[in-house]
Amino acid sequence: MINPNWLKTFCTLVNIGHFTKTAEWLFMTQSGVSQHIKKLEQQLDTPLLIRDGKSFSLTSAGEKLYQQGKYLLNNLTELEASIKLDDPFSGTVKIASPGSIGLKLYPYLLDIQQQHTNLVIDYTFAPNCDIEEKIAERKIDMGLLTKFSKIPNIVCKKIAVEPLVLVTSNKVTSISWQKLIDIGFIAHPDAAHHAQLLLSKNFSAFEHIEQFQRKGFSNQISLILEPVSRGIGFTILPLHAVNAFHKQLDIRIHQLEHSVGESLYLCHNKQSFETKRNKYIKSIIYEFIKE
Repeated sequence: MINPNWLKTFCTLVNIGHFTKTAEWLFMTQSGVSQHIKKLEQQLDTPLLIRDGKSFSLTSAGEKLYQQGKYLLNNLTELEASIKLDDPFSGTVKIASPGSIGLKLYPYLLDIQQQHTNLVIDYTFAPNCDIEEKIAERKIDMGLLTKFSKIPNIVCKKIAVEPLVLVTSNKVTSISWQKLIDIGFIAHPDAAHHAQLLLSKNFSAFEHIEQFQRKGFSNQISLILEPVSRGIGFTILPLHAVNAFHKQLDIRIHQLEHSVGESLYLCHNKQSFETKRNKYIKSIIYEFIKE
């Protein structure tokens, strides 16, 4: 591979047309300029210059190298400039979160994108395990998790606590352990985690989610409450997800003796370079969660 420093010296020499002035321009010695040209000729195994005293002309190989070399050097300069340019309001930010907080956060981030048209929000809805994997593999810039990650490279910061609630159809007016057994459970990707948090605090008979007959499953956050609203089963979800359901009159949130909240963590891979746009979006999320 051609050394870009040698190539820069060669193209500058052709532009200026004089060894001494090229050395002055590049803050080199004249012998240093000559060495770069000699090393290029040795590497390419062909003469690049036809020397005539203090002047020179290009060989056909030299002309070809000059034409393609200045194009390459220009691209390298533009590449360096684009990498150094770290605009907080430009570029893509990849985020993933569970559906509940996502239903509330994603529309707000789209408002931010509309304010900064060069900013692109790439948002994925996923369960905790998938988000954790994407962060660990650096496939996303940041993720929201509802449990603290134990993976060493993942940095987690607790930013909020979201209430978990037990939901049935509006026809169920009161809740007991036997009532839950009779109704059956509507599962979703984080169902076992949510049930463990809430039911273990409120029902001494609870051990695990398999104690209930499974009456259905959905991995679409907006549809988990559809079978619940029809009386097919009960489920447990974060409050944001329940409040976003479009058939509020068909469901009922049951107040249990012990309230339980699910911690929300904003996470990233500590080995990833944090751009200004990532920092900006993080600050937006912090402020949004506080509201």
